[in-house]
Amino acid sequence: MRLLLIGPPGCGKGTQGARIAERYAVEHIAAGDILRAEVAAETALGRQIAGYISAGALVPDDVILDVVVPKVLAAAKADGYVLDGFPRTIRQAAAARRIAEEHASAVRCAIYMEVPQEELVARLLRRAEIEGRSDDKPDVIRHRLEVFTEATAPLIDFYGERGLLDVVDATLAPDEVTEQILTALPALVRARPVAS
Repeated sequence: MRLLLIGPPGCGKGTQGARIAERYAVEHIAAGDILRAEVAAETALGRQIAGYISAGALVPDDVILDVVVPKVLAAAKADGYVLDGFPRTIRQAAAARRIAEEHASAVRCAIYMEVPQEELVARLLRRAEIEGRSDDKPDVIRHRLEVFTEATAPLIDFYGERGLLDVVDATLAPDEVTEQILTALPALVRARPVAS
């Protein structure tokens, strides 16, 4: 299993990533969690990342690649992975694909978790009340959603054109979203039986 979850902030990638990873006994790699751990550890890299996160901006490609790709390669050598929050741009996707293909570790299937923007804003504001995340303020939320539309949404075509993508309705209850993903995966894996 080498699955990528694509979706805007607040669509439920973290919840579904953990569930699918547990179901298939693979590692769940959440780029946002990795970056926030660097910030919490107050490393030099973490201090650099903190500014981007608090502004709702994308962390530079080279930083993301250096932090996330080694974890993806290690997980692929084991049983596989469910990846969420990376790649976030076509440039990241192309660079990660080149590296992963050298190690037979490339994404084999992708799921786009679709949610209307007004629902995303409401979800993220609720999350802010519960978790107190610095990137869940109204102005930052709006900016993050704009960044997703501009930089990350093109990934839908990037993976779709290669026959690796299915779309699920992520407005449904979490159990129903999980069921949609589990239903879509066998056909995606059969469609692309080798790494691409």
